[in-house]
Amino acid sequence: MKKLAIIYVCLIGLFLLYIYRYHFEISHLRLSSQEETAFQGKPNEKYVMITFQSGMDYWKRCLKGFEDAAEELNVSVEYRGATQYDVNEQVTVLEQVIARKPAGIAISAINPTALTKTINKAVEKGIPVVLFDSNASGSKAFSFLGTNNYNAGVTAAHEMAKLLGNKGNVGIITSPYQLNHQERTRGFVETIYQKYPQMHVVAVKNGKGDVRASKQAAIEILEDYPDVQGIFATEANGGVGMAEAVVMLNKKHVKLISFDTEKQTLDLVKKGVIAATLAQGTWNMGYWSLQFLFQLHHRLTSSSRSGDLPLPVYVDTGITVVTKENVDRFYAR
Repeated sequence: MKKLAIIYVCLIGLFLLYIYRYHFEISHLRLSSQEETAFQGKPNEKYVMITFQSGMDYWKRCLKGFEDAAEELNVSVEYRGATQYDVNEQVTVLEQVIARKPAGIAISAINPTALTKTINKAVEKGIPVVLFDSNASGSKAFSFLGTNNYNAGVTAAHEMAKLLGNKGNVGIITSPYQLNHQERTRGFVETIYQKYPQMHVVAVKNGKGDVRASKQAAIEILEDYPDVQGIFATEANGGVGMAEAVVMLNKKHVKLISFDTEKQTLDLVKKGVIAATLAQGTWNMGYWSLQFLFQLHHRLTSSSRSGDLPLPVYVDTGITVVTKENVDRFYAR
């Protein structure tokens, strides 16, 4: 009996030792996990977002995503941009930001090639750069986060065909020197040509990213081609401009498809002047831009596209078709 009691005591002791060791390891793992997920920067660690036409409502959701990520990571952010649709002004702003050596830069390129040299200069100085919304694919920026603009053009073409019963002449108002608008235009034109033989793109006009210029472009399309039944604008100011032209010329039968979800655009959708607009994942662009920059700055991932843990070269932030039926969901709250 004595031997049996000793065996029982030993077994109970081993069991208690196992329980202690198990709880110690679990606590250690939990602590390590918390430390890993709670890794943060410092408030004096500044990241900069750079745009163009910086006062546009469109950028507000991008900036909100950037700021939300900054709050999570305990870092600071700053918003800069060219006030006009001016590539030289944006280059100057980027040069000024580089001189201050921020922890990282997120930039939407007004031109796919004109900023390449300056973006490369930032990267060569050790400043991480990611592009969002509008790409400069020949640059050394580490990633691009934005809409798959070709597919967005494809979606707009299918939506226009649905509105017109798969036949009729259509026009486009775009910004021909900006890569994202080039891709939207190409996706729209090629889809109409390949999928809808009774539809024809009869005019492509430069709206210059401006309401007045886009209104004039739409007037020219409607006057030069009186049988035009639809117009696609590849950006928000273009959408507002073409809507004003249609109302002024009393051609409300012309179906309009726009881009983005500024309040003025949403109001025109709600009134039925614009039939549909395409909503981009702008908050995602800003949020993940800062997350990527933070990873690069702290060397938590490889900065080389051939590294073991590289960041994705491209992230599609998605689009949604907005119509009168679902427009209320897209107003800012």
